[in-house]
Parts: sequence; structure tokens; C-alpha cells
Amino acid sequence: MADVVQLCADLIRFDTTNRGGGDAEPERPAAEYVAAFLDGLGIPSKILEAAPGRASVIARVPGSDPSLPALLVQGHLDVVPADAADWSVPPFAGEVRDGYLWGRGATDMKDFVAMVLAALAGGVRPRRELVLAFVADEEDRGDWGAHWLVAEHPSLFEGCVAAISESGGYTYHVPAADGRDVHLYPVGTAERGTAHLRLTARGRAGHGSRPNDENAVTRLVGAVHRIAAHRWPVSLTPAVRAFLERAGAALGVPVDLSSSDGVDATVAALGPAGALVVPTVRNSTTPTMLDAGYKVNVIPSTASAQVDVRVLPGTEDALFAVVDELLGEGVTREFVANQPPVQAPVDSPWFSAMAAALRSEDPEAVVVPYCLGGGTDAKAFAKLGIENYGFAPLWLPKGFPYRAMAHGVDERVPVEGLHFGTRVLSRFLASV
Repeated sequence: MADVVQLCADLIRFDTTNRGGGDAEPERPAAEYVAAFLDGLGIPSKILEAAPGRASVIARVPGSDPSLPALLVQGHLDVVPADAADWSVPPFAGEVRDGYLWGRGATDMKDFVAMVLAALAGGVRPRRELVLAFVADEEDRGDWGAHWLVAEHPSLFEGCVAAISESGGYTYHVPAADGRDVHLYPVGTAERGTAHLRLTARGRAGHGSRPNDENAVTRLVGAVHRIAAHRWPVSLTPAVRAFLERAGAALGVPVDLSSSDGVDATVAALGPAGALVVPTVRNSTTPTMLDAGYKVNVIPSTASAQVDVRVLPGTEDALFAVVDELLGEGVTREFVANQPPVQAPVDSPWFSAMAAALRSEDPEAVVVPYCLGGGTDAKAFAKLGIENYGFAPLWLPKGFPYRAMAHGVDERVPVEGLHFGTRVLSRFLASV
């Protein structure tokens, strides 16, 4: 049987840094490693490149019941940058120390790729056909990875009705009202949409010493302030509502979802568990960039800003209608990027199978759905009608700062967590 820790360490040692904007180390060497490993298991694969070196691996694994629709198992091979000067260990060494495997990608998400490969090497016999997609460019826009594959090669995913990937299935230790250590396992069933807006204010150019009631900078500042200060109302998606109800019941916390104040109080009462849903009970509009003028004594005719908008499923039209009201005179908006929100059924055979697989390895597991505040390649595959779940199982010890690992300094994953995740995935793939 292949050692999942060694597989993950090998993958970490491929520097697949993605700096964004097309500036990236090639994923091709890591893709060739994965393809060669699959070939050694008798699983044929193909490598596709959207641009030289920007490689993704696709394979199909037959299931024991060909009448069942296929499951997509997808992950990404690229990672965000890591400055070695900030790290305790070299970020691409794949070093095991103190019971952890250290390195960039250890939790985001070369661990998942390694666990899937280890499960297949361990002889798991899936009930249904699996489509494996280990792709490039997730850490930027997916233009060289999942979004390109979906646009240019949709037939590769023919027959897939559901998918599993990152951001879910990990242990989240939370103290209950009676002091018990509750093992929450959030499984991603939805993602907020990502819309990056460019605001452009237009006015009358002039000298900075003279009054000007058509100042583009003033108009832009007003619009940005109104958007940033707006308090978006609570909007409970099925995933967030189910999380609050089920986590509250497990923790012995009273749950009041009848009003915005009640929701806010419930989130606060959940303690550490509430942190998982703070970003997803409301939409958010966060100004992040400003650009105006070329000389301090010249009022420019235009000024612009960019706003990071995260929108919950089912709220897009209402949100942008309010944004348009907040812009004010002389300010327009346009999309720099727009990836709509996605959601899958909270209660489904897929979710039930994930919960059963987790409980088989941790009988104390309380499996709850949740909505991701950010985004993943699920947004690409959702265009094909595929229901996407965040299910990359890991056992995490109490006190481990998992949510600080992805994109953080000293990223690492517990060795036992990798073995746990491999067993859970094996059970899930054999049963679903």
C-alpha cells in the first residue's frame, strides 16, 4: 500500500507556486508524477495543458455498478507563494517533524490529492465511476485549470452528477455548554459567489484650488464609504440555517433564527463554532483598491475603485440593486470578475454517505453542512450541473490552528490526519 505521507511529501516538493496573473511555476512536473502513479495502478490518465506547463490530470476509474452516475473527485496542484525566510522549515522540503508534515500545500490541497491516490492504491473499489481531475490554477482565477477544462473539454466530465473537493470534513473541536468536547465536522454544501466590481466616478477636471461640485474623487469616496458602511441584512441559506440548528443542538446552545438579532446572538453563543458562519449569514462588500489623479493640485475627471463582493446563493439580484442605489450620482460599476454562488442539497444521499464515513472512523463525529465564505473550483464545475461538496476529511487534534494553515506561514498537516482521511475517503468511495 502506498504511504499517504510520502505521497503528500512528494507532491509538496514540486514547487507549483501560483503568483497570479499568469505568473506561476508550472504544474506539469506534479501532473506527470500523479499520472505516473495512476499508471502504476493500471488507471490510464491524460494530461491537458491550457498553456505551456499549466497542466491538469484527468482520469476515469470504473465503478462496480455501471448503472450509477459518476462522481467527480477534484483538487488543485498549484499553491500560493511561500517566503522561506518566514518559515521554520523550508516550505518545499516536505519535512516530517513532531507528528506533522510541513510544507506549502500540506492542507491546501496536496493532502487531498495524496489521500485520494493512497485510497486507490489501497485497493478501494468504488461503487460508481470516478472522474479524477487534479488541476492547475485554482489559486488564481482557474483560467488555466478548471474553468478552461469546463469551457473547452466539458465531455471529460460527462455523466458526473456530484463532486467532492476541498474545504470540509475536518475535525473542529468545540466546547459544549456542559463542557464536553464536541467533534464538529463541517461539510461544504454551498459557496458565496465572488464578484469583483470596478467603480468609476466621472466628473469635471479642474484646478485643486477652485471649488468643484463635480469632483470625481469626492463622488468616488462617497460611493465607497456608503458601500463599506452598509449593513447587509441577515440572509439564511439552507446550509447556514442547518449549521446553526444542528451545531446548536449538539452544543446545547439555544438557537433563535426568528430575527437578525436572534441570529447574531446565536452565532455569538456558538463560540468557536460561530466563527465558521460569521462570514456567511450576510453578504459583504469590501473596498480594496483605489486609483485617482496624477498630480496633487489637479482634480481628475475620473477616479476608480475596486470592491470585493461576496454574495450568498439566492441574493444576487437584491444585492446589486442595493449597490446601484448606493453608488450615487456620476458613479457606475462593472464586473472585473463574476463567479455566481453555488449550493448543493443539504440533505442528500451524498451528504449522508459522507457523514457515515466520518462516523465510522470517529463515532463522536457531529457532521454539519456549512457555506464557504470564499470560493473554489466548485464554481467552474457547477456550470455543468454538478452538485459540489467540500469533503476533504482530516482528523485534527484539539488546539490545532487549521484555519490559519491555508496560505499561512508554517503550513502543516497532522500525519495521523492524513491516515484518517485516507480511511474515510476509502469508506466513502466504496459505499456512495
